[in-house]
Amino acid sequence: MKRVFSAVLLLAVSAGLLAAAPEEKSPKPQFDAKGQLLRPNDYREWMFLSAGYGMNYSPSPGSHEMFTNVFVQTWAYQKFVNSGKWPEQTTFVIDERDAQSKGSINKTGHFQTDLMGLAVEVKDSTRFPETWAYFGFDADGKTAEAMPKGNGCWSCHEAHAAVEHTFVQFYPTLKPVAKKFGVYDEKREQVTDVK
Repeated sequence: MKRVFSAVLLLAVSAGLLAAAPEEKSPKPQFDAKGQLLRPNDYREWMFLSAGYGMNYSPSPGSHEMFTNVFVQTWAYQKFVNSGKWPEQTTFVIDERDAQSKGSINKTGHFQTDLMGLAVEVKDSTRFPETWAYFGFDADGKTAEAMPKGNGCWSCHEAHAAVEHTFVQFYPTLKPVAKKFGVYDEKREQVTDVK
């Protein structure tokens, strides 16, 4: 009887450890004593959602065109795929990279080069009254404080994001998931003049 009980206990502990393992590789957002977000250094190991080139929300010409690569924690991605809802402590990282067109054997088009900065979005209703908060990191920045609610990021996401505060309209693998769960705002996909 003791052997059976020991075997069952060992299996339960092993299953618990295996279930916890994925979250260890995709941590939740971390903050310092001042409440500043710590740079999520392992974000390139997270789920890749999409890339953009030269995306700009203003009709004004002359901005620096960069590549943007969007990542979200693997555990948050899986919960969204299974429910159509972003769980608390979901973190999006937009990796902003410079673009170059001449290099090596490349004759046309553009490729990514140096990291220019990170834009980070965090969902945490226990920490932020508006639930979602936005942070900007320089290329070498280690911490960042939340931008005020009235900043361009919060307001733009509030007005134009297709699912909660996220631009799922630009994530081709998640758009059908959001539609399946009925959480996709179709009108947010329409072309509009953003000012």
